[in-house]
Amino acid sequence: MKRSLATFGLWLVVVSIGTQSVRAQSFGTELHNTLMPASGGMGGVSIARPQDVVSALNANPASITQFRGTQFMFGGGWAEPTFNMTQSAPLPIDSPNPLVRPYSAKSQAPGTPLGNIGVIQELEEFGLPVTVGVGFLNTAGGFVDFRQVPESNGTNTGMAIFNAPMVIGAQLTERLSIGATTSLGIAFFDGPFVGAGGMTPDYALRGSLGANYQLTQFTTVGAYYQTSQNYRFHDAVTITPIDPTMPKVPVTVDMNLPQNIGLGLANNAMMDGNLLLAMDILYKLWNEAALYQSIYDNQWVVQLGAQLTQGKWKYRTGYVWAENPIDPSPDFNIGGVVQPGGYPSVYYTQGLLAITSQHRLSFGLGRRDVIPGVDFDLMGGGMFRDEQQLGPATRTSIESYWLGFGFTWRFNRGAITTPIQSNANVASY
Repeated sequence: MKRSLATFGLWLVVVSIGTQSVRAQSFGTELHNTLMPASGGMGGVSIARPQDVVSALNANPASITQFRGTQFMFGGGWAEPTFNMTQSAPLPIDSPNPLVRPYSAKSQAPGTPLGNIGVIQELEEFGLPVTVGVGFLNTAGGFVDFRQVPESNGTNTGMAIFNAPMVIGAQLTERLSIGATTSLGIAFFDGPFVGAGGMTPDYALRGSLGANYQLTQFTTVGAYYQTSQNYRFHDAVTITPIDPTMPKVPVTVDMNLPQNIGLGLANNAMMDGNLLLAMDILYKLWNEAALYQSIYDNQWVVQLGAQLTQGKWKYRTGYVWAENPIDPSPDFNIGGVVQPGGYPSVYYTQGLLAITSQHRLSFGLGRRDVIPGVDFDLMGGGMFRDEQQLGPATRTSIESYWLGFGFTWRFNRGAITTPIQSNANVASY
């Protein structure tokens, strides 16, 4: 039975990194618009004045009121991490037949493709100061693969999480807008051990409330609160005990995406309104999220972005600082399961989720009216290499780069090409 528990514990460890190959550029395991077609070029900055449809749908819901007419966006991307793991002691450390033996290797999983679709419809033409939007967004997913290393005991897994947000925003005054989001999350994951688990789905709701306020002709502030998204993978794994007289044990795994609080500031007072400078500050409550609360601390993130508009062209750049979320005092209980093997197994789990780099850079390019009424955005970025030592036996290093693009179709008032001066860098014009 001890070996069976160890099998499950290690399965849980590895399944937890299913998001690693796409989350290599993220904060903990969430992207926060760092891979969106326009915002991604600005480090993901998007709370006060998002520059693309899908960023507005995925962050501050009040910001969708900045988009005019009907706008539809389709975007794609590619995330390519380099994840290396060194385990210098067996796990469980006191087992005569350990499931994981010492090894040092690079994950052989390929990079991860991403897709995001969104549409926003302004209703002001119908006499309502309201804008609505829907989308289908890739918010988590990827693969990790150490099967080429016999000592890893076939470690291999995959995971994907999508969200379908429904957003409404209302312009209460000329300066103040509010908004709300209800988002359905769709999650799938598969465990790495043959006969122990299979592709398991779950669904969870998440809500957001936000507001934007136009402080001056050139300065906008925004803020939002996002609830947790609570997944429970029922009977995700069936443990077969060594003793054949014992029944098989189905195990349920809890995993929550955390509550998030965001504050944004944007200003385009310089260069005749053509230079947009923006900053987002995020606070992520990992300490209250199932599974992650055992291995992460709450986390601060600062995103800085700039966009220069020259005619129909937009030039973007961004920098992000993200606090290392690794908890120096991890918990044995991860996702509702007590880790076998003591702290060495817990440190191993942390290592597989150690997205520890604090620095990221991004760049982007946008072109309005590639053909009349259609805009194009292109972005790319990179996360600097970082190493993390966890306990005496686990060491990781991670770095990554990513690329993305998007097309936006503008109809009705959204197709207007002359900017309103007071909002020259709002994406809707």
